Amino acid sequence: MRKYAGVLALALLWMGAGAMIAMAQEKVPDPVAWAYGFVTPGPNPVAPPCTPETKPHDCSRPGRPWPEDGKPLHLPGSHLTFTISQVQSFWAPADWFPSEHPPAPDIVKYGNEKEHLRACGHCHYFNGQGKPENAGLAGLPLNYILQQLALFKSGGRKPADPRKANANEMTQIARFLTDKQIQEAAEYYSSLKWKPWVKVVESDTAPKTRQSPAGMFLGLAGGETEPLGERVIEVPQNTNLTERLRDPHSGFIAYVPVGSIAKGKNIVTTGGGKTVACTTCHGEDLQGMGDIPPIAGRTLSYTMRQLYNFQQGTRKSPIMEPVVKKLTTDDLISIVAYLGSL
Repeated sequence: MRKYAGVLALALLWMGAGAMIAMAQEKVPDPVAWAYGFVTPGPNPVAPPCTPETKPHDCSRPGRPWPEDGKPLHLPGSHLTFTISQVQSFWAPADWFPSEHPPAPDIVKYGNEKEHLRACGHCHYFNGQGKPENAGLAGLPLNYILQQLALFKSGGRKPADPRKANANEMTQIARFLTDKQIQEAAEYYSSLKWKPWVKVVESDTAPKTRQSPAGMFLGLAGGETEPLGERVIEVPQNTNLTERLRDPHSGFIAYVPVGSIAKGKNIVTTGGGKTVACTTCHGEDLQGMGDIPPIAGRTLSYTMRQLYNFQQGTRKSPIMEPVVKKLTTDDLISIVAYLGSL
């Protein structure tokens, strides 16, 4: 009996080791779930079904309802007033500071309600600053914006996390836009100047948050904190101004691990022995060169998503894929921490 017990124990030991190896080899779904606006890895809940014929907004998740009460709302620095439904409108969102930008084309101001195509200004703002769950478009090269819209349209730019619904919506938007609308939107946003938008703070903790349907973390009112761990948590400086009033002047705070900025600087400027320096293509000041986009000072969540998308091959780029291939999650966090701090 002892002999058989020993054989059984040995067999169980080998089975356990095999299971452990299999678990180690199994790919963890999205270890950077926080960059896509989720607390835990996927794959559920996946984004709503989205076929080539689906209207763009029908690919996204419903946002928080804002019942119209008819009350006039005000924003510091603006002489205009809007009601909550005007502020949150998909098809004609409030433009608090129209004198701060050139006249916006109709696709930016109104979108296309018949086709369920939201106004560009709703998500990216009229000043192009955007929010962590989408892209900041201000100051991107004209040809780069055109290239990315074409990539969305062809299916060459997708999120690595299947839950990222507003990325699927962007694919549909690119498919539904006319050539004229694409050109007008690209010319408009490329003409704008990017402004400082995020403050990076090294910390062992971050605010406790709730999630918006689009994938933005919002700090809880009580100001409680929790361990940060191997994450970046990016929250509005003022939740009410960002979430409710869509203030294009109110930026964000990004909490990053202690020491990540210095480590990121080494990788960005030298390659850190794992890759090529980012400055090689994006310029010594990381403000881009020619059709290569600027990457300094942008929201960290967005930059992290794109680096991870490149690494997973869901965003196609023969240049970027080998650049990020050998980088760890910690490397990527450090890179975006440094870039965001500039």
